[in-house]
Amino acid sequence: QVQLVESGGGSVQPGGSLRLSCAASGFSFNLYSMQWYRRPPGMGRELVATISSSGEITQYADSVRGRFTIARDNTQRTVYLEMRNLKPEDTAVYYCVRWDGNVWGQGTQVTVSS
Repeated sequence: QVQLVESGGGSVQPGGSLRLSCAASGFSFNLYSMQWYRRPPGMGRELVATISSSGEITQYADSVRGRFTIARDNTQRTVYLEMRNLKPEDTAVYYCVRWDGNVWGQGTQVTVSS
């Protein structure tokens, strides 16, 4: 079964950190670039970060560059999103997505509030 399962969301105070994980199964993970999207409350989805299949190339939205880091472990079939210095505007449901858009995880909630 082709599947992406996110974990690691939660509630933190501004300035805090979280690490999201996404476990892949059912497809050749090491052949695909992977992405993290987010959907803030009442807003459209936003592409947050992309990582190439090898992990050598990464791209970030301007809103998170310098604070978020995307990484992957192809042996563990897992992609990560390390989030630091979190801000209230980072509050959203975060989704792990296969680059072709055909596979999405169920999403994990991140809430940043004092």
